[in-house]
Amino acid sequence: MNRHKAWMVTVAMLLAAGILAAAAWRLPALISELSYAAERGQAQALREALASGQAGPAGFQAVARAIRPSVVSINSVTKIRSTAPRLPRAPFPDLPEEFRWFFEPRLPFPEEFVQRGLGSGVIVSADGYILTNHHVVARATEIEVTLSDGRRFPGKVVGSDERTDLAVVKIEATGLVPAVLGNSDAVEVGEWVVAIGSPFGLDQTVTAGIISAKGRSDVGIADYEDFIQTDAAINPGNSGGPLVNMRGEVIGINTAIASRTGGFMGVGFAIPSNMAKAVMDAILTHGRVERGFLGVTLQPLTEELAESFGYKGTKGALVADVTPDQPAAKAGIKPGDIIVEYNGTPVESVTQLRNAVAMTRPGTKVNIVVVREGRRVELRGVEIGQFPEDLPVRGVPREEAVQDLGLSVQTLTPSAAQELGLPEDEKGVVVTGVEPGSLAAMAGIRPGDVIQAVGDRPVTNVSEFRAAIKDLGGTGIRLQIRRGDTRLFIFLRGR
Repeated sequence: MNRHKAWMVTVAMLLAAGILAAAAWRLPALISELSYAAERGQAQALREALASGQAGPAGFQAVARAIRPSVVSINSVTKIRSTAPRLPRAPFPDLPEEFRWFFEPRLPFPEEFVQRGLGSGVIVSADGYILTNHHVVARATEIEVTLSDGRRFPGKVVGSDERTDLAVVKIEATGLVPAVLGNSDAVEVGEWVVAIGSPFGLDQTVTAGIISAKGRSDVGIADYEDFIQTDAAINPGNSGGPLVNMRGEVIGINTAIASRTGGFMGVGFAIPSNMAKAVMDAILTHGRVERGFLGVTLQPLTEELAESFGYKGTKGALVADVTPDQPAAKAGIKPGDIIVEYNGTPVESVTQLRNAVAMTRPGTKVNIVVVREGRRVELRGVEIGQFPEDLPVRGVPREEAVQDLGLSVQTLTPSAAQELGLPEDEKGVVVTGVEPGSLAAMAGIRPGDVIQAVGDRPVTNVSEFRAAIKDLGGTGIRLQIRRGDTRLFIFLRGR
C-alpha cells in the first residue's frame, strides 16, 4: 500500500512538473496575449469616447492609444539572384589554400543575396487581414508581421494592386483589433491628423500634423492618384501605416514623401481611405482589381480651350480622342465633348473622372452628361467596360504657355503616314519643323504631330491648313492633332 501511495505521489509530482513546464513555455505568449487583450479593451473604450466627442483635451493621446493595437510593422525579405556572368575558374586549381585567395577571381557580390524591407500596415479585420502598400511587399519571398504586443506572425500576400500602390496581407491570428475606416471624402484641409508606423524600424511611432491639401494628383507615384497631403512627419518605414483623424478613424494609408534628402521635409502623401477600401474589397472579393474602362483620352481644360468651345470655366474633362468600338464610342461620345457629370456627380477635373471610371465595376451602366457645341447632352445607360491591364495608362496631355507662331508643315502622304506608324489613309498635315521659342513650340507642338483640324474645319493638305490658319486673329485658334496613337487639342494664342 505504501508503495502504491508513493507511486501515486510520484505521478502527481511529474504531472504537476509537466504542467508547470508547459505553462512556463507558454508564459511569454500568454503575457503578450493578455497585454493585447488589455489594449483591445482600452482601445474600444477610447474609440467610443472619440466618436462621441468625450475624449477631452487629451485628444492626441487618446487617438494614439485607440489606434495602437491596429497598427503593425511589416518586415519583408526578397531573395535576389544575380544575373552577372560567372568568372572563369582559377588558373591554378592545385594551389595551396593560403595562396588561392590571391589568384582566384571572385565575384564582387554573391550570386544570391537577400534584400530586406521595412514598412507598416493597418489591421482591417479581427481574423488577420492587413492593409498596406504594394511597394512594401512587392516581390517579397518572406513576410513577417509584428503586432503592437511584440508577437510575430508570418504573412501572406492575398492580393496586390500596383496601379494604386495597395496590397492586402493575411496572418493566421484571431481576436485582433481592426481599425475603423473613415470617410476620406469628408476630410477638410486644416484638420488635425495623426500618422502611426515604423519609421526607420522604430515601431509604433506617433506623429501629428494637419491635412495640408486634398486631391493631389500627377505626383508620379501611382497610376491612379488622389492623395491626401499632410505635414505629419512621415519617413521611410511609415509606408502602409494609417493616417488617423481625431475621431480615431483611418482616413488614409501613408505612402510617400516629397523630399530632396530622403527624409521628411514637411510634405507627405496618403492614399484616401475610400479608394483603399474599394481596392481592398475588390481584392478580397475577386482576388484582383477589375477597373472600369470608358475608352477615351482626356485632357484638362485651359481658359483658351474652354473659350474656343464656347464653354465657361475650366471644370470638366475635355475628350481629346475616342477609341473605336469601346464604351464611349458606342455611347456616342465624340472628340471635343466636355464631360461635366458622371453618374450624378459633377466632374471637377480629369483626375477625378479617371478615378471614378476606374472604380466603377465593369458592366455597370452609368449616366454621363457632356457639353457639345454649347449644349448639354445626357447619355443614359453607358455600359462601362473592363480596363485591359496590358494597356499602359496614358499620361494626361498638358497645355503649355503660348507666345509666338512658327512651324513648317507638309501634306501627309501614305508613305509619310506609314513611317509615323499611322494608317495609310490618315489625313492631315504633318509638322516637319518647329522654331524654338515660337508660339507653336511653346504650345507643345512637336515635329511628327499630324494636324487634322483647325477650329472646327478638317484639313487634309497644306492649302487647307494655310487657309484655315488665317483665322488665327488676335484671340487664337484651336488645333486638333494626332500624336502617335493619341488625339489631343492644342490652342494657339494669337499675337
